Amino acid sequence: MSPEQLQQRKTKTTSRLARQLPQGISTVSVVGLGYVGLPLSLIAAARGYHVIGFDIDDVKVAQLARREANFLSESEEAEFKHAKHLSITSDERMLIDVDAFLICVPTPVNDEHEPNLAPLISACTIVGRHLSPGALVVVESTVNPGVCEEVALATLSRVSGLNKNEFDFAHCPERINPGDKRYDVATIPRVIGGATARALERASKLYESFLEAPVMKMDSIKEAEAVKMIENAFRDINIAFVNELAVSFDRVGIDIVNVIRGASTKPFGFMPFYPGCGVGGHCIPVDPHYLIRYGREHGFEHTFLLAARRINSRMPHYCVHILEQALREQGKKLRGSTIALLGVAYKRDVPDTRESPAAVILDELVRRGAIVRTFDPYVASTSARTLPDALKDADAALIATDHSQFCYLAPQFFEENGVTLVIDGRNCLDKDLFADSPVVYRGIGRSV
Repeated sequence: MSPEQLQQRKTKTTSRLARQLPQGISTVSVVGLGYVGLPLSLIAAARGYHVIGFDIDDVKVAQLARREANFLSESEEAEFKHAKHLSITSDERMLIDVDAFLICVPTPVNDEHEPNLAPLISACTIVGRHLSPGALVVVESTVNPGVCEEVALATLSRVSGLNKNEFDFAHCPERINPGDKRYDVATIPRVIGGATARALERASKLYESFLEAPVMKMDSIKEAEAVKMIENAFRDINIAFVNELAVSFDRVGIDIVNVIRGASTKPFGFMPFYPGCGVGGHCIPVDPHYLIRYGREHGFEHTFLLAARRINSRMPHYCVHILEQALREQGKKLRGSTIALLGVAYKRDVPDTRESPAAVILDELVRRGAIVRTFDPYVASTSARTLPDALKDADAALIATDHSQFCYLAPQFFEENGVTLVIDGRNCLDKDLFADSPVVYRGIGRSV
């Protein structure tokens, strides 16, 4: 977003704020300052609220207090540095007399894929210690139906000593798409469910004062919880469908990408999804497990969701299988080969490594005896400092993240760096360019 567009947004929203400012709310605390909480804090501060950004991680708080955050967009970074109405703290005493709390903590799964609600319970305990009568609490954290009322609201009431009629409680599941230049936190429509009609109305007005997008009121908190569940389960299922087709088509010499492009010419009834080396991020590989667990607790087995999770979880291993097979064709073994793993983030042009399939690929390569050099232009902890350092005389390059920097690599570049085999785990390269090149190309479902 250009500085001019940013100023237009501020002018537009400032005038709207005067009409929509929820009665009784001037101070907002955002609890949890990650990919969701910090951008939301910036929006609230830009709209004129006094915002207290709270996090229990003292290291993160110290960094954010210096106005440093490598996961923000360029426009958000600029806004963060000059956010006059935003305070960053890990001191609970700053939460006294807050009018509205927005809880944006992660809700991960454990190694057994069971929901880990400890961060949410901890956040609600902290908020409960400072909750005043008449305050509003909104949970943005993603949870399965029932958790907001049975866990979050129950914790808030128990710790604060207030019943649900003495404060307002609502759920507005977060929606964020890191790296998306069209849709940001302010422009993505939201849904809200409230514990009472008053809570629903107050929360809706609060978010309407934040956003430049519609806010849909749901009939219940459980409906709002279920919305987020099916959004990501939908994507997981459709990605699994094309991933399974990719593995099948590899065996019979059909290029899945060309097939999807052909199907996309139909102007109705088809939505394109593309295969790859796995699904990452905090939502798609996590949320279906919440729905699976919820179903089991109520006597229902989500066989469709389970199948999708199994298929997508196998894709990093299938990518390594393609690599091993291609090395064998060159008379090499995976054990002892040097592999340049390009990309460790889960998504293009972002530094987020949560649930990244690259981590699974890396672990398997190391376990199988390969020598791995990692490089990611957005992640500082990789072993190679530059792309040429990662590629130099490697037996193969494996692209696990379709960063823009990687998408424009030509066969000549790999050849100049001594690489004769490229495994395109994101199908982001132009396969046709490799047709007359000594560099061998292999994609996911891109039979050659």
